Amino acid sequence: MLLALHASGQVRRLHWGDRVQAHVLSNVQNGACPEDCGYCGQSRDSAAPIEPYKLKSKEEVIAEAAHAKDNGAFRYCMVLSGRGPDDSDIEHMASCIREVKQRFGLQTCLSAGLLDEAKATRLKDAGLDRLNHNLNTSSRWYPHICSTHTYDDRVSTLAAAKQAGLDVCSGMIVGMSETFDDVLDVACALREASAASIPVNFLLPIPGNRVRSPMCEGMPLTPEFCLRALCAVRLLNPSAEVRAAAGREAHLRTLQPLALEPANSLFLDGYLLTKGSSAHDTLRMIYDAGFTIDLPGGAPEALRVFIASLQVGDSATPAANLEILREERLSQRKVAKLHVSAKASAGARQGAP
Repeated sequence: MLLALHASGQVRRLHWGDRVQAHVLSNVQNGACPEDCGYCGQSRDSAAPIEPYKLKSKEEVIAEAAHAKDNGAFRYCMVLSGRGPDDSDIEHMASCIREVKQRFGLQTCLSAGLLDEAKATRLKDAGLDRLNHNLNTSSRWYPHICSTHTYDDRVSTLAAAKQAGLDVCSGMIVGMSETFDDVLDVACALREASAASIPVNFLLPIPGNRVRSPMCEGMPLTPEFCLRALCAVRLLNPSAEVRAAAGREAHLRTLQPLALEPANSLFLDGYLLTKGSSAHDTLRMIYDAGFTIDLPGGAPEALRVFIASLQVGDSATPAANLEILREERLSQRKVAKLHVSAKASAGARQGAP
């Protein structure tokens, strides 16, 4: 395992240095999907307890983009449920994309299901940077996961995006009872598709989904296996942006920082239907692991101050550490003395030549 991490880390640094890109997902339209993808809580066959809602208004999308920027996102990713967008959906999203680009300067990515070159071109003209459409698994295993569209339909959508001049974001879900060979096959297929960005998701057992037992080659996912999958994707796609995506918190557990050897990208604040680490916890993990985060040029001052505090270690002062103790066990007299001591030490540092 250590050899695989070392090798993939060398390749990652050759192309990306020690930088990490942060992405924020916005679920622009939720549920009521006519497709039967077994892993998805929004599919027609899922009994997952989610609340469907129609396409969000432009104002809602813009407000969420502002929140993404405040949290340090490099890219804002918008997702629509459904088989594919109609003309009115394309026009609405094109309008949202134009304003996000103009107001915040964020990179944009859209996942909207199946679409053709004409629709992809309209989105490109609006300023979209990337189209996301995941292959998810190998062509061999795909019929076991979905029957309402084919693996080739997904490949055709990626081809349409490339013809329109869009970057392609396409990834996989590990743990859908596939084999090791399936994982390697889809990693190779993503290389053939010249995917600029590859999110590697690890299946989460959402109640009500048809596919909800995270397994590969008949065995449960382990942190070590998930790291090996990330290393394989990096070594087979050396220059791609590889993202440790949904499920990283649940399946990598305490080994999450090691994912940054093969991966150079993470999501902040959770995923489409599931919770994840907070933005600040994720940023702290990145810096504690010795990496730096790509910030958009106009990132808010409050965010830059927070990141600067991580870099100089201000979060490790005695006063900050008080929050780890149970309040009912504290001596308020000693707490007051610690605060005075911390302030005195800070003053001495500021006055030092």
